[in-house]
Amino acid sequence: MKVLFVYPRYPDTFWSFKHALKFISKKASLPPLGLLTVAAMLPTDWEKRLVDLNVANLEDDDIRWADYVFVSAMSIQSESVKTIIQQCKRLGTKIVAGGPLFTARHEDFPDVDYFVLNEAEITLPLLLEDLKNGIAKHIYETDEWADIGTTPTPLWDLINFKDYATMNLQYSRGCPYDCDFCDITVLYGHKPRTKIKDQAIAELESLYTTGWRGPVFFVDDNFIGNKGKVKKEILPAIIEWMNKRKHPFVFHTEASINIADDEELMSLMVQAGFDAVFIGIESPNEDSLIECGKVTNKNRDMIASVKKIQQFGLQVQGGFIVGFDNDPASIFERLSAFIQESGIATAMVGLLNAPKGTKLYKRLHSEGRLLKSFTGDNTDFSMNFIPKMNREALIEGYKNILQHIYSPKQYYARVKELLKNYKQPRLDIHNFKFSRLMALYKSMLLLGVIGKERYHYWKLFIWTLIRHPRLFPLAITLSIYGFHFRRVFEQNIANL
Repeated sequence: MKVLFVYPRYPDTFWSFKHALKFISKKASLPPLGLLTVAAMLPTDWEKRLVDLNVANLEDDDIRWADYVFVSAMSIQSESVKTIIQQCKRLGTKIVAGGPLFTARHEDFPDVDYFVLNEAEITLPLLLEDLKNGIAKHIYETDEWADIGTTPTPLWDLINFKDYATMNLQYSRGCPYDCDFCDITVLYGHKPRTKIKDQAIAELESLYTTGWRGPVFFVDDNFIGNKGKVKKEILPAIIEWMNKRKHPFVFHTEASINIADDEELMSLMVQAGFDAVFIGIESPNEDSLIECGKVTNKNRDMIASVKKIQQFGLQVQGGFIVGFDNDPASIFERLSAFIQESGIATAMVGLLNAPKGTKLYKRLHSEGRLLKSFTGDNTDFSMNFIPKMNREALIEGYKNILQHIYSPKQYYARVKELLKNYKQPRLDIHNFKFSRLMALYKSMLLLGVIGKERYHYWKLFIWTLIRHPRLFPLAITLSIYGFHFRRVFEQNIANL
């Protein structure tokens, strides 16, 4: 059997880092972990190939070679998915589709032959058995949660590592919290499920043996969802492995803001090699946090929490939302001020949207306020429901936030605030790679000579070399990120 795995193209978005990747000559941020994991679940004697449309084109001959085309996608990739389906149907190759997009909206893609919905550890074996017996059904789905202790190591042989800036692994699925706008609990449940310690270490070892050295993103939606197990099992194991292998990786992940309440946890993460966490902060407005059920963020000084996390050696990348029913007219200025004071350089501010299946989606549906499906990109100025605030005022206020926080003056001031507060635990040897040196040279030309941020760039450049030389690679990286963020938001504003 011949299987072609196809990963759809991402549009140019906040997290695509398209404009930043050019500085290090990479084609995509991350490889398609889901498809690589599914590939490892298929029989070993099957022939397998992968085409990631973010790094290569999908040719007709690729599809003709295959007996089946496997596609996995998220909502933001839906337009690319439609093109892939059309190409496969034109050539008569059967399509197997799964992942978050199809689990939520499979009815929107009637030309797909077989749907493997929910978690593939449960539904994929059912399809494979029926294919073998010639009785395959159209849809395979389940309301059970998989034991991810049985999930195999991704099939890394299918990718070219040189195409990607970062590798990715998964330790857990699910989140103990229940924010009404989030579909994580819909897809993966409230009770975090984890891989066993030896399994996770084996996945790190598999990456190491491929020759990969550098960033690794733990894609868990809340890495500390099962905090006890993280502290007692996985972090000590990673620390031991990293010491043995002389620290070949630097880790990033996602967590909730209550990480700031556990100094032992933060210390262990830093010892293990983590240097950044994405945290959903959402709003400085307490009533909006109550509205959406963001219980971990309520009744706390969030700026103090952010700064404490930074001081322990973890950069905070923040997610923010405007458009809650309880947002006051002052929310735009308050949010801009919060982001500046916190020193969160990577601040993703989006408009509230309601993914299908969430509590928010159900509430808005009952209130007759839903308009359309969520695009998957909450920074593209689209909303899929009627907001309580005047829509024009909301869009204008949102635009003002973006123009403020990503103006060179404000952005570079925020980077400087982070660097003053951030405690880097060790010098990152990976910043001395040739690609990093080339990124420095490109930044000096594109940002320091041509760019409109050149004054602020050189001011930060010199200040960091004098005051915080160990953080100089980070200062350059964040300067490049700022360039990407501005380009994305300028394009989105131009498209209004």
